[in-house]
Amino acid sequence: MSLGLIALLDDIAALAKVAAASLDDVATQAVKAGTKAAGVVIDDTAVTPRYVTGFSAAREIPIVVRIAMGSLRNKLLILLPAAVILSLVLPQVITPLLMLGGLYLAYEGAEKVFQVIVPHAAHEHEETLEPIATDASTLEDQRVASAIKTDFILSAEIMAITLGVIPDASWQMQAVILGIVGIGITLGVYGVVALIVKADDFGLMLSRVTWRSMSGSVIRAIGRGIVKAMPGLLKGLGTIGTIAMLWVGGGIVLHGLEQFGLAGGAHIVHDLSVAAEEVAGPIFGWFAGAASSAIFGLVLGGLAIPIVSYCVAPIWKRATGMLKGA
Repeated sequence: MSLGLIALLDDIAALAKVAAASLDDVATQAVKAGTKAAGVVIDDTAVTPRYVTGFSAAREIPIVVRIAMGSLRNKLLILLPAAVILSLVLPQVITPLLMLGGLYLAYEGAEKVFQVIVPHAAHEHEETLEPIATDASTLEDQRVASAIKTDFILSAEIMAITLGVIPDASWQMQAVILGIVGIGITLGVYGVVALIVKADDFGLMLSRVTWRSMSGSVIRAIGRGIVKAMPGLLKGLGTIGTIAMLWVGGGIVLHGLEQFGLAGGAHIVHDLSVAAEEVAGPIFGWFAGAASSAIFGLVLGGLAIPIVSYCVAPIWKRATGMLKGA
């Protein structure tokens, strides 16, 4: 009996070692995939705060939570199963779908630039796409929906990058790692976004500290500095978010074209990046590559604006109108 118990304990220990090794492998692969997707994660973090600006302080965190929940639904209920199924059945369609997503990001970024350069025309363009909100609730719903749409594209890129890191893993392992990366990145991104949008409230709280001491004066000064800096920071993040859309969108399309044998644009970006790195170092090399992709994204998105205005939007309105009528 004792020998049998010892053998059973040995079997349990062996299974535990296998399970631990598997968990360690999952964690390692998840961290590796998350690191690979870092660029898109930064873009997502920079893009999101602009959807929260303009609302009362009481609505900021609820809006971030709504967007975060939409992001989790995107990743776990749509993108994760779709990624696993496509990797098993139709891996060749992943790149074209990502290119469509990249085109959408480029369009979104170009639209923001268009709004700054020609605000009147941009306003007319927005009216052709969706009705202007007449109250705070409608505006919030529109902002949240727009943020979730943009997040969907960025999340798809994150999931695709993750899938590219683990192409030989079993579908079960792929699903687990995609889930870990999706949840981890969502919590990280929207946790940082929540800190950003509430920083001004934190600064206001510090500015009202009543301590009659040198440390109290320093804390109040820091609080006032945070409050004064936040509008500029949020505006700067909005600009970074727009550039990020153009950069990521242009880069996705260039990479997709390269996979289909149209590598001219990708080669130009690569050559510019290498030349800048040789002259000024790796940071400038990276900047030159990112800027080149952003310029390509701006041109691509600019070409998409009239197409969306005069072709896609009318068709979409007609289709949605028919569905509502039905």
